[in-house]
Amino acid sequence: MKRVTKLALLIALATLAAAPYSSAQLFQRSGGKDKDQLRTLNGNVRNKNEEILPGSVVYLKNMKTLTVKSAYVDDKGEFHFHALSPNVDYEVYAEYKGQRSPTKTMSSFDSRAVINMDVRIDVAK
Repeated sequence: MKRVTKLALLIALATLAAAPYSSAQLFQRSGGKDKDQLRTLNGNVRNKNEEILPGSVVYLKNMKTLTVKSAYVDDKGEFHFHALSPNVDYEVYAEYKGQRSPTKTMSSFDSRAVINMDVRIDVAK
């Protein structure tokens, strides 16, 4: 048993030696910004007359993995995407009755935890 205990102690010491910085030190070295903080995208979809377009579909494309998430706009014209990576750019666009909005970009350089984005579709309600 003593041999196993010594081996475990050696492994623990090697692990500590390999990690010279604590989490707090790494946080301070990064300028105090938590690079791994997940982000949220909130927004609304309206037409050119500023009328909400409930039932629109909003698409969110991860530019790193090219996966696409979608969300229906609620009765208030709002949409929400949660738990988004801070290190990825996203493209956002909406569709309503066959019409598509211009594509917008949510940049990884934008460090806000919550981003609000309005999407416009040039269509009559």
